[in-house]
Amino acid sequence: MPIDVRSTAATLAVMGFFVLGFAGWLGGLCPFVCCKRALIGAAATYAVATVVARAVNAILIDAMAERQAERQIRSDHDNRN
Repeated sequence: MPIDVRSTAATLAVMGFFVLGFAGWLGGLCPFVCCKRALIGAAATYAVATVVARAVNAILIDAMAERQAERQIRSDHDNRN
C-alpha cells in the first residue's frame, strides 16, 4: 500500500518544528530565534520527507507490479499445461 506523501511529510514537519523549538528553548535562545530555526528545520524536514516518501512509494509500486507480473506469468503457464 503506497504511503500518503503529504500527510506523512506534514506530520514529520510538525513534529520536527516542535522538537527543534523545544531544543532551542532548552538551549537558552530567544523565542524569535527558536521559532525561526524551527520553521526552517520544519521546511527542510517537509522537503526531505516528501522526497523519501515518493521514493518509498516508487519502490513499493515497482515491487507490487513485479509480483503481479510474476503471478500473471505463472497463471498463463499453468493454463497452458
